[in-house]
Amino acid sequence: MDPIALTADLVRIDSRNPTLDPEGPGERACIRALRDHLDAAGFRTEVLEGTPGRPSLVARIGGGAGRSIMLNGHIDTVQTSGMTHPAFEPTIADGKLWGRGACDMKAGVAAMCVAAYRAQQQGQLQGEVIVTAVADEEWGSIGTREVIARGIRADAVVVTEPTELTVATAHKGFAWYTITVHGRAAHGSQYTVGIDAIRHAGHVLAELDRLDHEILPQNTHPLLGRGSVHASFIEGGLGMSTYPDRCTIRLERRTLPGVSLEVVERQLQQAIDAVTARVPEFRAELRFDDARPPSDLATDAPLVTELLAAAAATGPSAEIAGVTYWSDAALFNEAGMPTVCYGPGTIALAHGAEEWVPTAEIERTTEVLTAFLARWTRP
Repeated sequence: MDPIALTADLVRIDSRNPTLDPEGPGERACIRALRDHLDAAGFRTEVLEGTPGRPSLVARIGGGAGRSIMLNGHIDTVQTSGMTHPAFEPTIADGKLWGRGACDMKAGVAAMCVAAYRAQQQGQLQGEVIVTAVADEEWGSIGTREVIARGIRADAVVVTEPTELTVATAHKGFAWYTITVHGRAAHGSQYTVGIDAIRHAGHVLAELDRLDHEILPQNTHPLLGRGSVHASFIEGGLGMSTYPDRCTIRLERRTLPGVSLEVVERQLQQAIDAVTARVPEFRAELRFDDARPPSDLATDAPLVTELLAAAAATGPSAEIAGVTYWSDAALFNEAGMPTVCYGPGTIALAHGAEEWVPTAEIERTTEVLTAFLARWTRP
């Protein structure tokens, strides 16, 4: 098995997430092709499809008294609109493999599969490797959630998201909220009657700006910096000559490890209360919509030290880092399985008009993971 060829095979298959793109076919064809590859390589495979039409693949290899390890990656991609090169025609040029999903994260999936195969072929596996190629990470993580719900467990997990070959032990979480500001509809000439919900929402935005620039910088993480808040959508208005009776602000709060949703909600409510205290007739309410937890693993955890040792033993050493994006690593850590991210490519190219991954990083990821699997699965 060759990781670059396998990456190209996976990129060639359209696996756009249908929740993000109504024309997206989902993961089925890609999962089928990957299963064929892994069946031929001697893996023991099964497909999970608790959500019809959204399959994930579980492939096992090795076994014995050594520690088990799960290698996880998502197979869905985002939309292709606006791309400046063919999305599903993988091209290799100047040391780069181009195509939608090349970086995020089919190269990582290919590298982890080939590493498990090579470690087995070399007689280095003394414990079980569980490869999970999952659906829907780009939206609701139904694939990884199903893996965990089915009781599939390992002593540790490596998610092969793009980290530029750093060992990413931490990332932020996020929480989504809606603030609804209420006004009173009236004719545009009736300023004594109308209450402008949109203008009142501006006061809330000013308080969110203060939260982001004055309060959140007071709490930092050594790898992740500070948390943040931004307004994602704002909507309101009935007509040019009508006072708006309603304005909604949908916002995202990026959260640090150790910061609870109770703290987040209290900060947002305090922003609303501050406006209520000083603006006559202001009225607003806060609604929680959704959240994902942050991820944080001690930098001296056995998983981290073994992965760093594998990198140092096979070539350039790796660094410990935090990453800016969210990943399924948080779900595994929350379920009690120590998890890091390690993989080829940079998140700066994910979801973009151009997407590519350095072929040298695909090879290097495969090399490091092969050595790591030998070290980790020793009894």
